[in-house]
Amino acid sequence: MTRKPHDHYLHLRERHPALLTAVEALGNAANAAGPLNQKTLHLVQLAAAAAIKSHGATHSHAIRALEAGATPDEVRHAVLALTSTIGYPSMAAAMSWVDDVLEKGY
Repeated sequence: MTRKPHDHYLHLRERHPALLTAVEALGNAANAAGPLNQKTLHLVQLAAAAAIKSHGATHSHAIRALEAGATPDEVRHAVLALTSTIGYPSMAAAMSWVDDVLEKGY
């Protein structure tokens, strides 16, 4: 059975709670270290996830950006803008992962 990205995260959290608590604390500290709002931070993290070809993180940050107030067009634009940086094939793959999220109605 294939796990969904969030299910995998929950499984890791269950197996390694101290590690995941530390990872979350690091992320919270990084997010609090500057002036960017949550929506912008998640769009930046979405772009980074797409750039490293992380399917799960791309899904996660697309959802988080939407929850923080980003529109579907803003989420798509954050990925589309990567075309000249990461190349068309990588951008297209990441866009398909974003479309997975958007088609589920997040």
